[in-house]
Amino acid sequence: MSHDAGLGDVLLVGAGPGPVDLMTLRAARAVEGAQALLYDALVSDEAIALAPAGCVRILTGKRSGRPSMKQEAINRLMLRLARRGLRVVRLKGGDPSVFGRVGEEAEFLRAHGVSVEVVPGVTAASAAAAQFNFPLTHRGEARRVIFTTARVGSGDVIEDWAAASDPEATVAVYMGGEAAAELGRRLIAAGRSPSTPTLVVERAGDPAAALRTGRLDTLPQLLTGGTGGPVLIVIGAVARRAQDLRWTPELAQIEASARRA
Repeated sequence: MSHDAGLGDVLLVGAGPGPVDLMTLRAARAVEGAQALLYDALVSDEAIALAPAGCVRILTGKRSGRPSMKQEAINRLMLRLARRGLRVVRLKGGDPSVFGRVGEEAEFLRAHGVSVEVVPGVTAASAAAAQFNFPLTHRGEARRVIFTTARVGSGDVIEDWAAASDPEATVAVYMGGEAAAELGRRLIAAGRSPSTPTLVVERAGDPAAALRTGRLDTLPQLLTGGTGGPVLIVIGAVARRAQDLRWTPELAQIEASARRA
């Protein structure tokens, strides 16, 4: 369907993993120019604060296992705002193309004549790798990366893990915390070694992020003691390289000052 010149436009924007300085310049400028901002629960207050004073701000929720606005309602809301001629920014944590339903939203809006632009963001796996000093690929250890979620749309744990059984694949599992025990069992049953290095990062990219490392057969234990933040699970040889080198006294003082500012 062709674009209706009387409509506003919609930008589907990735806010990155949390800290505003991990947003792309294009993403920050999009929020700064928004007339209506629909943001997910994992978007930081810093990112929301970039919106101008007159911008309409609407929390949509969208956090795994938590109450949130239905996808159909979000689609209709974006369309209604665009029909008022507004510049609408749909702000999502991470990258909108990685489990961000960007395809569904873009198809719906374009079918109703609304112009759509997608602005990418730093996804949690990339943020965790940078923050905790491990690569997602590494010569001789990891030739490919698999981004996956643990569950299908019905809520059941995915059954077929054959692709993830490759010992040279790094598997990054999003929204897998509640399914960790079953996930580990199914990966081992599919052929992945129980001793495969495995890590869990809670709140990847945030100064308060937590790293826990172990093996695939200890995955459920790696999820204990968390604070309820979003969890990323990384399975593969590269996980053994992870190190938490952040907490020098000087860096801790700088980050504490930044939080107080």
